[in-house]
Amino acid sequence: MTDRDLIAQLEGYGLTTAEVHYYRPDAPSLLQLFVWQEYDLAPDFPVLFEFLDHWRRKIEASLHSVRIAHDRLIRPAEWRAVDGIIPLQ
Repeated sequence: MTDRDLIAQLEGYGLTTAEVHYYRPDAPSLLQLFVWQEYDLAPDFPVLFEFLDHWRRKIEASLHSVRIAHDRLIRPAEWRAVDGIIPLQ
């Protein structure tokens, strides 16, 4: 982990993974997959949307779909210990 990554995490950024499915212009019948990872802010994802905007403007491959995973979107349920006894009948 670099210092930049640590600073991003301290500012509230979390690791975002995006599966970008796209069609290449030379093989329009084949669906391709590109995996992208960067630290980003959920749920607005400004870094991801900047990347996707760049993709639409500069890359000739047309987007099919994008699937997003972020550490704040996927995590175990929160729980807390409670002192006491709960009788079950």
